[in-house]
Amino acid sequence: MIVYKNTSKGFIDDVESNVIDTRIKEAFLSSFNRKKVNDKEETSWSNSMQFMGNVIRKANVADDCGILIEYNLPSTSLRVDFIISGRDENNRSSFIIVELKQWKEAESTKKDGVVKTPYHPYDTHPSYQAFSYKLFLKDYNQAIYNSNIQVFSCAYLHNYMEKNPEPLKDNIYKKIVNDSPIYFKKDQKQLEHFIKKYVGNGKGENILYQIENGNIKPSKKLIDHISSLFQGNSAFILLDDQKIAFETAKDIALNSKGNGKTVVIINGGPGTGKSVVSMNLLGSLIKKGKNAIFVAPNASFRSVMADKLTKQHNNRVQFLLKGSSSFYGARKNTFDVLIVDEAHRLKNDRAFMYKGKNQVEDIINAARVSIFFIDEKQIIRPEDIGTINEICRIAEQNSAEVHRVDLHAQFRCTGAEGYVNWINDVLHIEETGNYDGWDNQDFDFKIFDDPNALRKAIKVKAKNGFDARILAGYAWKWTSAKVGNANSQIDDVTIPEYNFSMPWNSRQVGSTWAIDKSGIDQVGCVHTSQGLEFDYVGIIIGNDLQFNFVTKEYFTNWNDYKDSKGKEGLKKNPDELNSLVRNVYRILFTRGMKGCYVCFVNKETKKYFKERLNTTV
Repeated sequence: MIVYKNTSKGFIDDVESNVIDTRIKEAFLSSFNRKKVNDKEETSWSNSMQFMGNVIRKANVADDCGILIEYNLPSTSLRVDFIISGRDENNRSSFIIVELKQWKEAESTKKDGVVKTPYHPYDTHPSYQAFSYKLFLKDYNQAIYNSNIQVFSCAYLHNYMEKNPEPLKDNIYKKIVNDSPIYFKKDQKQLEHFIKKYVGNGKGENILYQIENGNIKPSKKLIDHISSLFQGNSAFILLDDQKIAFETAKDIALNSKGNGKTVVIINGGPGTGKSVVSMNLLGSLIKKGKNAIFVAPNASFRSVMADKLTKQHNNRVQFLLKGSSSFYGARKNTFDVLIVDEAHRLKNDRAFMYKGKNQVEDIINAARVSIFFIDEKQIIRPEDIGTINEICRIAEQNSAEVHRVDLHAQFRCTGAEGYVNWINDVLHIEETGNYDGWDNQDFDFKIFDDPNALRKAIKVKAKNGFDARILAGYAWKWTSAKVGNANSQIDDVTIPEYNFSMPWNSRQVGSTWAIDKSGIDQVGCVHTSQGLEFDYVGIIIGNDLQFNFVTKEYFTNWNDYKDSKGKEGLKKNPDELNSLVRNVYRILFTRGMKGCYVCFVNKETKKYFKERLNTTV
């Protein structure tokens, strides 16, 4: 989708007539069906386009260069600030992506492509942003990669006075800045020369047409790249019924014909390998030339999956992994296949920042084939609507053919299916045959009286080379970043009687907390660990999970559960609230592959667990 399109002459006329911001605003409201525009965005158009008008005029490019403003990258929510197209000095078709920023200051970080600004704790480096947009178009726009159109990228910070040394040119950003140069306030002449060199000979309107109308399909280069990432990657080996589920879903996806819709539901509990199957499907379907996308509601889960796939910061993978809110407003059948992992966390209109009504509906609308991986017992908030019944309801509305596959074999918790069954039983989630424990002694489960001893045990595991983390239920407040807690500065998780305190996971580290070295000194919540696995986990069970020996039931006091979104609308429905809390703990209890160490705040709950283990230790 394009908001503003013109020739370079028409653009300059609009700037000099002082109507450019009005034209962009009118087109934006019409294109995105909005009633108003964010004040900050409108101001940025007014300021930045005056600068760009001056640059294009002084660059003395041909009148028939093409200009795009606020170009929406197909099948994403991302918008490119500015594109100019034309022919270079050797008469080759080219276009330049220009990322515009009104920043006046920034700080470097130790993270490739990431900076700090006064506006956000972390921001994408402008050169990286421009480069990633370029890479997307070269990888996915069939007209661009088939026509050998040259694509260049740069960033222009027209309000920014370059420092000495300049943080945005720090060594960690050297490679990306060399590829996509960054221009500051005093660099207008250099930007003019850059634009003149690559697009100055004009005839850019046909290039704009190809950008706008090219089919979105992975290029051979992208297919080869993604295939190489899966080859020999031990993290994605398929076993037993994982292989059956994979081959079944792949066959359905590849043989789905016409404009009719197909829905596949793959149901499995924790540790059955849903994510292994889903990632293998992504690689296999892309290799077959399908426009396939991996979808997950949880940002932490997506980040760790990307790390497992690439083992490094990888630009080309990011566009293959999307959040579940990305498909609101998407055109029907934009994608060949959407592969939705953790589908139980799909949202309704109560979800923060989501503008639609039903993410299941968005996804089925956007794809010819939708594959949902689901475990209904991992629903943890009232806004989570990803149930089998809901998926089937939306599928029926769309006249979709529905297939169901079940995963049973346990591959997490050292294959201790009995342990997972015991957790389901002891949490009163599902009655199983494992009332007082399990037979497999390979899984290391311990109950600690002192949280300090639990912390020490987990740190020893981490020191010995195991992936280990401490997790907790949301039974403690989480001090906001606004009062100095952006990077785990405040120890919110406290148990005073044992002189124990730790901070929640860092907001600055964000979605990569599970693989960040600093994570061992912080407590992770369910949102940073759901869908992931560690060798060992230490679980702190707070007062949000209490047991009543008279009624033989669990209960949750409203004030003891601190997840405001997780308990929204449930003050008068304590049974549903407690059910969600027990689902949270089921998720935490099943994150460890080799062991789980547990400490209880509530003495009655600890007593019940010990009784159910048939032990007094």
